[in-house]
Amino acid sequence: MNTFTDSALTAFQLITSMDPGLWTIAVRSLGVSATACLIGCMLGVAFGAYLGVSHFAGKTMVLTVLNTFLALPSVVVGLVIYLLLSRTGPLGSLGWLFSFKAMVLAQVVLVVPVAAALSRQVVEDAESAHGEQWRSLGAGNLVRCLLLAWNERFALLTVIVACFGRAISEVGAVMIVGGNIDGFTRVMTTAIALETSKGDLPLALALGLVLLAIVGCLNVMLALFRYGQDRHRQSQPTSLRGWVA
Repeated sequence: MNTFTDSALTAFQLITSMDPGLWTIAVRSLGVSATACLIGCMLGVAFGAYLGVSHFAGKTMVLTVLNTFLALPSVVVGLVIYLLLSRTGPLGSLGWLFSFKAMVLAQVVLVVPVAAALSRQVVEDAESAHGEQWRSLGAGNLVRCLLLAWNERFALLTVIVACFGRAISEVGAVMIVGGNIDGFTRVMTTAIALETSKGDLPLALALGLVLLAIVGCLNVMLALFRYGQDRHRQSQPTSLRGWVA
């Protein structure tokens, strides 16, 4: 057998035997990314939805900056947050550096532009299709924003899953601000980088498979949820389908 086959077999053994070290890292990574995704999507989706229904001077510039932030390197985010949270930095008194909170903050900064840009496009497209009707009924920006977001909730769920994937697959920023401390701030991506450099390929491969499985399960759940909702709508009378949640 070759190195890949040996590593793959050992990786499956680590997963199926519920190796404590592997699953501790996986659970910690899931906690960091889920927290960051929740906070980042709350901020990003709200901001993106507002941009989707509003018109103001300088909106094009705001969208340009937002789209630029989509390509923001994670290591740059990590560096900036490191400087802010370091002992001599303006936020050093918080004592967050090399902690769970610092890693969450780094991932939030990366998630917000993704959530805002994607949700803005979703809501703006819906505004083009239905906004005129609601404006004629006297609905303001906030009401239209809420109605359009609810109407496009399945598309926004896809945005949230994409943001979670962005967060949990990130490595540069969390390694810089978290320090990759064993048993404390080591998450799946930083552990994969470390174990690969150490030559522990089975553990690195096992962590990679677990990461893919987590994201894959979320996408399967989303697809099943949408399928169930579509079947529910189709079962309704034709005259009621446009009103069924």
